[in-house]
Amino acid sequence: MIITLTTDFGVSSPYVAAMKGVMLTINPRLQLVDITHAIPPQQLRQGALVLADTTVYFPPGTIHVAVVDPGVGTSRAIVCAEIGDQRYICPDNGLLDRLAERQRPSKMVQVTAPQFFRPSVSPTFHGRDIMAPVAAHLSLGIEIEQLGPPLLDLVKLKWPGVERMDNSIQGEVVAIDSFGNLITNITKAMLAEVPTDESVSVRCDEHQTQGIFQTYADQPPMTLIAVVGSNDQLEIAIVDESAAIMLGARVGEQVEVSW
Repeated sequence: MIITLTTDFGVSSPYVAAMKGVMLTINPRLQLVDITHAIPPQQLRQGALVLADTTVYFPPGTIHVAVVDPGVGTSRAIVCAEIGDQRYICPDNGLLDRLAERQRPSKMVQVTAPQFFRPSVSPTFHGRDIMAPVAAHLSLGIEIEQLGPPLLDLVKLKWPGVERMDNSIQGEVVAIDSFGNLITNITKAMLAEVPTDESVSVRCDEHQTQGIFQTYADQPPMTLIAVVGSNDQLEIAIVDESAAIMLGARVGEQVEVSW
């Protein structure tokens, strides 16, 4: 059985190892996969995007544990949901928003059954003491319904909108990947009737490039370039460098495509 982990703990964090230790103690036969531990701290939208863009590629029945949890220890719920052929355990704080938008969960419960928790639960580390052991017990064959009462709806996030005008599209940077590429909320479908040659301009803050290319290698090193990435979203990159660092760009920067 595969369990994946997605957190904002950081790549060198011992907290990830603690969660893995809890799960392996309950089910030593688990296959644990790290999706990423480099979600920027408390950035729920980026966590939601990562889950939506990666978890659908795993085998049916995979359990995904996501811990981006600025409300840990508060009254926020912990949810276990079945979406498509995948299962998810995470805080009910919007992390499943993008997934549930694409496909409505077939099962959802609020995780409240203490017999599946660690004997002592820290108010600041529910990932280790609730979500990790619950995931491990789920991998041993318990039913989702045993974890708690039905949950009727999920917490939703506010997402930035995209504005389309006659000769321009205005969006923004919604994520930055590990290469420093700026991922926007402008999709391939929105660009379907937009020219890709040098008559189109892509601007991020005061930085501008001409044309939308197919690959990063279409331009020489150190060139600012716009491409449609593997997740069908417009990206702004600097060939062989980090656009985030070189441009000083952050999530939320305004992006305009005009022609």
